[in-house]
Amino acid sequence: MVARQKALRPLPIRPALSPYQGRAVTVMGLGLFGGGVGAARYLARQGARVTVTDLKPAASLKPSLLALKGLPITFHLGRHAAADFTRADLVVVSPAVDKRKSKFVRMARKAGAGITSEMNLFAAACPAPIVGITGSNGKSTTTALVADMLRTHRPARLGGNIGKSLLDELAEIGPRETVVLELSSFQLEDLAAVGKSPHVAIVTNISPNHLDRHGTMRAYLSAKQNILRFQRAGDVAVLNADDPEVGTWKTKRCVRTVFFSAERRLARGVYADGTEIVFRLGRRTERVDMAGRNPLLGRHNVSNILAAAAAARVLGVPAKKIGHAISKFHALPHRLEPVGRCDGVLFINDSKATTPLAAKAAIEAFAEPVVLIAGGYDKHSSVQPMVGPIRRRARAVVLIGATAPKLAKAIGRGGPRVERAKTLRQAVRRAVALARPGDVVLLSTGHASWDMFDNYEQRGERFRQAALALGMKPYGKAR
Repeated sequence: MVARQKALRPLPIRPALSPYQGRAVTVMGLGLFGGGVGAARYLARQGARVTVTDLKPAASLKPSLLALKGLPITFHLGRHAAADFTRADLVVVSPAVDKRKSKFVRMARKAGAGITSEMNLFAAACPAPIVGITGSNGKSTTTALVADMLRTHRPARLGGNIGKSLLDELAEIGPRETVVLELSSFQLEDLAAVGKSPHVAIVTNISPNHLDRHGTMRAYLSAKQNILRFQRAGDVAVLNADDPEVGTWKTKRCVRTVFFSAERRLARGVYADGTEIVFRLGRRTERVDMAGRNPLLGRHNVSNILAAAAAARVLGVPAKKIGHAISKFHALPHRLEPVGRCDGVLFINDSKATTPLAAKAAIEAFAEPVVLIAGGYDKHSSVQPMVGPIRRRARAVVLIGATAPKLAKAIGRGGPRVERAKTLRQAVRRAVALARPGDVVLLSTGHASWDMFDNYEQRGERFRQAALALGMKPYGKAR
């Protein structure tokens, strides 16, 4: 099926001649996360002749199509057409597309088209300094924390993989602002083409992830290291001293390196000392006491807070304002998010935990017994990081998805009770039946959602709905 939609009227183009004026541009992958929409809207307003193509039909893309209504864009949905790639001057490829395997990307390259991404378009044109955050886990929370901390002191904008394209705001962004971007390995892989790394680069941690896409750990690491590779004199790298991989990364001599640690004191850097955040970044040591003021669950979130605090302090935010921003912060949806209680059982939605290491951190965040819901799409990562915590801390485990057999075998005999469920609703019912008052029913699957759901957000929302159907009393909405 091919759906076409022409604009009712074109929107005005910038007065200055745009480099995209009159060029044929194909946006490959509209999706529902904003990147495709942002690229298509930006390029249409720049005067490009934009075609949007997506394998999904129009019915599956309604929110994105509505956001582009009225723009001079042609839509080819439900399939890709070769002509959209062989006749394009430029192809903007979604990070979800594996460019090495796509025959349509190969067609475009062979025909001489440029290949880029939404993030590359933004990074190449952004006039403001960029703070970029990456890592296998903790990116979104750290990104949101950095933005909140900066906003206590100066204008800051938040975007990137956290779910917002800033291309629409590019014309409004000035050099005195700061842009805070969450950057995935896919986006960083693309950024090598523009040879640009953030002014301040934060790496939270590294563990095996997306090996189904990158192929090898070496390729995954290479993509992540692009966040540092193109830094220049005056730039800053904020690195996790506790991570066995990140702690060994080397930066250029002209780049300032700031380490953070949740586990030990540092001669220079930012670290946790009991309930205090300690800043040793200059001639004097500063301390901020967070006793009773940290709203986030889990030791791993202490690390995320320290990473954000280090970047904010380097950028001139006073230590006291950093502490205030932390105390006002709320958990992001689907990230160790308390969603409600039922008969003395606390329900926690950690659907964003799409790696075994993230699930490990979630399980270890609770002193209470945990009834865990785990399993999902297989990204070919070892499940071992989550097996030990499951055997030590879980009262029971309910497994779902493609990796359920692998997880069940890894947990083995002598561990907690293990059951399997065909649906998430069924898993929630079984988890509640296995839980006792004072326990935590934790959705922290350790795997991606794509075998059963469109994305981790949908999975988390289905968890919430299933718990509500069993009588859970919800908390107020998270951030």
